[in-house]
Amino acid sequence: AYMIWVEWQKDYGPAPKAPEVAESRSLQDMPGIPDAEQPDLPSAGDLPSPESTETESVAPGLDESLSRTGERVTVRTDVLDVQIDLAGGTLVSATLLDYPIEQKEPDRTVQLMQPSGPGMFIAQSGLISRQDSPNHTSKFSASAQSFELAPGAGELRVPLTWNSESGLEVTKTYVFTEGEYVIDVEYRVVNRGAETWTGSRYEQLQRTVSGDESSGGFTNPERYSFFGIGFYNPEDKFEKQDFDDVADDPYQKSTTRGWLAMIQHYFFAAWIPPAEEETQYSTQALSGDGARRYIARSVSPARQLAPGQELDFSSRLYLGPKLQDRIPELAEGLEYTVNYGIFTVFSKPLFWLLAKIHSVVGNWGWAIVILTILIKAAFFKLTEAQYRSTARMRKLQPRIEQLKERYGDDRQRMSQAMMEMYKQEKVNPLGGCLPILVQIPIFIALYWVLLESVELRQAPFILWIDNLSVRDPYFILPALNAIFMFATQRLTPMVGMDPLQQKMMTAMPIVFSIMFAFFPAGLVLYWATNAGLSLAQQYYITRKIAAAD
Repeated sequence: AYMIWVEWQKDYGPAPKAPEVAESRSLQDMPGIPDAEQPDLPSAGDLPSPESTETESVAPGLDESLSRTGERVTVRTDVLDVQIDLAGGTLVSATLLDYPIEQKEPDRTVQLMQPSGPGMFIAQSGLISRQDSPNHTSKFSASAQSFELAPGAGELRVPLTWNSESGLEVTKTYVFTEGEYVIDVEYRVVNRGAETWTGSRYEQLQRTVSGDESSGGFTNPERYSFFGIGFYNPEDKFEKQDFDDVADDPYQKSTTRGWLAMIQHYFFAAWIPPAEEETQYSTQALSGDGARRYIARSVSPARQLAPGQELDFSSRLYLGPKLQDRIPELAEGLEYTVNYGIFTVFSKPLFWLLAKIHSVVGNWGWAIVILTILIKAAFFKLTEAQYRSTARMRKLQPRIEQLKERYGDDRQRMSQAMMEMYKQEKVNPLGGCLPILVQIPIFIALYWVLLESVELRQAPFILWIDNLSVRDPYFILPALNAIFMFATQRLTPMVGMDPLQQKMMTAMPIVFSIMFAFFPAGLVLYWATNAGLSLAQQYYITRKIAAAD
């Protein structure tokens, strides 16, 4: 019912009010503007103070053009194919080689980042200072146009260089690791000038939002998965911000052990500064190029560099899937990018158990079947009590029919007589509801596991089910579930129900089957397996009670 209401609101509800975004011109229309005035660049006036000096003595900034060079460096590893624009050393394209968009076309893989279009999504970084410093618009140089990680090499370093007339030399190095989606970004700054340099490192993710990212019907998983910006700090833990909220309520916080991310269904990008640094985090909304642009930014504390000295900056960039066995190792709280919502307390243990089973059987479908059996075993005693109550209710059916004949349309007296009979026979008419109510949170939690876990994305089972994360193409599992539900109803007395209620209960298998026809096959596999086990268990207990009598 909730999903139908959401669908109705999406299609027929009032149109959402467009967020008010900050006025700005297109980037391409703004050449020659000082860095401090560029709308997508952190202001040097907000430069965090170094521990031992004030920033008022820092000199004015360097004018740079915002237009990109168009010169790009291509980097390919075993899991990533990225492009780095030499304007700022900005990572403008990232393709995940192990994740096809569709199973039928394995060579068309997910492009997490792209430099233009409605889905523009880029990772920028640089140094900010009132002196000569390379930001994400500065022209870098590279020793080659393409780099490729050789099999077994373990690591690939891609250095970019920048020099100023005042004697500042900066080497920005992207470090790629075999089999990893995390990229180390290192800066080596050498001051060959005559003055002390003061500056900070910053990182930001920038993307456009067209409004179509979570469109589609209520069966589209991306409609319910979180799409927005995420921050983490040790005090408040994980904080989410929808893109539409950035203009009216920009995020601002300073913390250690934090990170920022832009999150979508199955995948995300995150900047992870060094944990010990007191880093400033913020968001910003801009208009331009016909689409809304949003920025999530981090700025490190300022540091000083005396003439003839050198210093290092570093940060980490994650571009990839929400792999739950790997991302917690990268940064504190990064596992929160897997968004199970309010059912996290159930979903996380379920996924943990499901993953353990999968590590043994090697098939996510069989893992779901085994998990269902384990859940059924855990609730066996509770379910047994339900079926014993149902069997006793069936035995009372003739006496209930006599009460109906005796009291006719006098519902109040009939209800009182039935309650007295239940009390005398020690039967709880609601006893069959408890096991169902207990399983509902498990059912919804497993739904979120199948919806959010990239590990189950395009995971095959057997025969016709080649993708557990989408609906059954031939609706066989929903049909099996309906058959099991109809058979179970034959063993369940509809005691005390009027004809309308009985018709509604009879229609429930059909209603559930229609609903399950649009659910992920993995979820319907769980429910159909559960229904089959319930039928077998109820039949066994009913026969056992009948034999005892």
